[in-house]
Amino acid sequence: MGRTLPSITQVFLQEEDALRRFRRALRRADQLALDELFDAAQQHLAAAAYAGSALPFEIFLLAMLLEEHKEVTRLREMLEGQ
Repeated sequence: MGRTLPSITQVFLQEEDALRRFRRALRRADQLALDELFDAAQQHLAAAAYAGSALPFEIFLLAMLLEEHKEVTRLREMLEGQ
């Protein structure tokens, strides 16, 4: 029989946990920013599950980048509308 693969949520939590010491070394404001990035990536776990990537952390980073890009686009549109 084959072995069971961890779910994308389990992989996500493992990756987040692996960065715990890094997070603790950051300033408080940077810790909060990192937490927000992980929150953004968590919104895309369903899509990450379909990626089938050998390196799930790359998918999580892409999800973070996607959310940041959406925010920049939203802010740019607000500025252009003024």
